[in-house]
Amino acid sequence: MLVDSHCHLDYFAEDERVCVIKRAVASGVGEMVTMGTTLSQSRTAMAIAAKGGLGAKIWASVGVHPHHAGEEGPVPDPLVIAKMTEHPGVIGIGESGLDYFYDRAPHDVQARNFRAHIHAAQATGLPLAIHARDADGDIAAILEEEYRAKKFLFLLHCFSSGRLLAERALAIGGYLSFSGILTFPKSETLRGIARHVPADRLLVETDAPYLAPVPMRGSKNEPANVVHTAAQLAEVRRIGLAEIAELTSANFKRLFVKAQ
Repeated sequence: MLVDSHCHLDYFAEDERVCVIKRAVASGVGEMVTMGTTLSQSRTAMAIAAKGGLGAKIWASVGVHPHHAGEEGPVPDPLVIAKMTEHPGVIGIGESGLDYFYDRAPHDVQARNFRAHIHAAQATGLPLAIHARDADGDIAAILEEEYRAKKFLFLLHCFSSGRLLAERALAIGGYLSFSGILTFPKSETLRGIARHVPADRLLVETDAPYLAPVPMRGSKNEPANVVHTAAQLAEVRRIGLAEIAELTSANFKRLFVKAQ
């Protein structure tokens, strides 16, 4: 069994979503986490998780993406985020973080939003899914500062950053989740990082409907395609696909403590 640890099932129309989940199950994907990008949209993710079915376990994570930081008013209260995690289908917080590439919100607003989610993770004991793009130094500094204040669980989702952020995150207990980017021809440096991540800190994801892996480039991504990323990760680490599936699924269960 494989787990797609990060996707956006609400980006598919309902009829399409049914087919997407069925194809995932047929491909050996038994669980998937649909992510929150705003607090209002997080409620949609919660509803999808509550509905579940079709032979798969569907979980949700709740939070505000850095692109949307400040859009719904003030930076969210960590207690509001924490309250949403009481839903039985919610197993994580986020995605949140920093994105200086698209720069759709001021950096200080993104940082306050990011810290609010870290505080919610600290309060609940649930892991935080972190979006990091072109902000490695600030991400690492905030993680280290907040971790010194109070430990928390986290993963760097869709990891495509540099080795320094990977090392600093791993040093304080973080996990790295790899997406279809790992399969791209120009991702040799990323594959080098993935080769040396401790075995107990690896996860895989699709970030569907984005970032379809090779050989599905040019098509709309979906959770079934996580098998291609897992196969690439297995090749990089010189082990079998079955072993990667077992390893990443066990890591998922260890990190996402509610997903039992």
